[in-house]
Amino acid sequence: MKYRKFPRADVEVSEVGFGTWTLATGWWGEKTDDEAVAMLRRAYDDFGITFFDAADSYGNGRSERQLATAFKGRRDKVVIGTKVGYDIYDEAAASARRGQMELPQRTDPAYLRLAVDRCLQRLGTDYIDVLQLHNVKMSHVQDRAVWQTLRDLKREGKIRAWGAAFGPAIGWLYEATDLIEREPDIDTIQMIWNIIEQHPGTAMIEAAMAHSPSCCFNIRVTHASGMLEGKYTENTEFAPTDHRRHRPRSWLVNGVKKVATLDFLQQRMTLGQAALKWLLAEPRVVTTLPNVYDDEQLREFAAVSELPELTAAEMERIEELHAKNFGVDEEPMSYKGEMMRDGGPYNRIYPPNARVASAASATAAGHSTARA
Repeated sequence: MKYRKFPRADVEVSEVGFGTWTLATGWWGEKTDDEAVAMLRRAYDDFGITFFDAADSYGNGRSERQLATAFKGRRDKVVIGTKVGYDIYDEAAASARRGQMELPQRTDPAYLRLAVDRCLQRLGTDYIDVLQLHNVKMSHVQDRAVWQTLRDLKREGKIRAWGAAFGPAIGWLYEATDLIEREPDIDTIQMIWNIIEQHPGTAMIEAAMAHSPSCCFNIRVTHASGMLEGKYTENTEFAPTDHRRHRPRSWLVNGVKKVATLDFLQQRMTLGQAALKWLLAEPRVVTTLPNVYDDEQLREFAAVSELPELTAAEMERIEELHAKNFGVDEEPMSYKGEMMRDGGPYNRIYPPNARVASAASATAAGHSTARA
């Protein structure tokens, strides 16, 4: 396993991390706590994964409790990230929640401090390595008190790095770019980014290049909700509780067609591994958070660090395919968040392979890797 450092914080993480929502929410299949704890321990003991990403809303604290159990007595060996911002303590809202609908968000300083203290209790620790505001909206971006509270928590030693996570679906462009411009000392951003869903993630990286050279990225939805694992067909069916069941059928049909154009990536590795190598070609990406739901996937994804990099020709081919929407004619994607401004989209061009060419400048800004 290789490791990368946060430029503005004393935090080093494995290139391949572990997002715990697959273990704690039931939205990717049911796992018992014992199964979850065993898998978390295998990720560290057998594969050198050190970064584990949770949220207080994942199972209403369940993911954090699982991490506390898994790494009791070894807290200093792992890097724990969690997220706050949903009011999981509002009993009326929780009881009225249906399915996977969002809970009310709350981000006033007093609540953020309460939420962080509760996270610390569940995690059984006195510090959080990476704290991110969960699914940031524009009202949060524009509230200086939110980000000052995170700075204060870092200064007090309760957290080591702070940032924002954008979601829950593709979008939130200007929320991210405005935050980077307004709070250029932000440590990290968690965003959705992958080979077939490059917008608006690429624009977020552009914004960091222009306004916050020390801002690094941790990536979720690395495989487009499993599409880039290369195992779906047009006849794939998802369990009733699986969040992918709620996607329109066109998402599945068109996604399978797009993935079919990426066969050339499977000469030296699996498509799932190539999807992670594509992300890690960007030096501002400190870690990737693939959805892991069984030991086979854990083994497959953890091996990525030791695999050869994608070639320049492969990177160029991906960019060419993306420019043509992978040969699929479909309706424009419906985005959430603020995606348009001043009468037009955010449309600066990110040159093919600029991510690879920028490695030297990113290293100079403080990004580095190390091999275990």
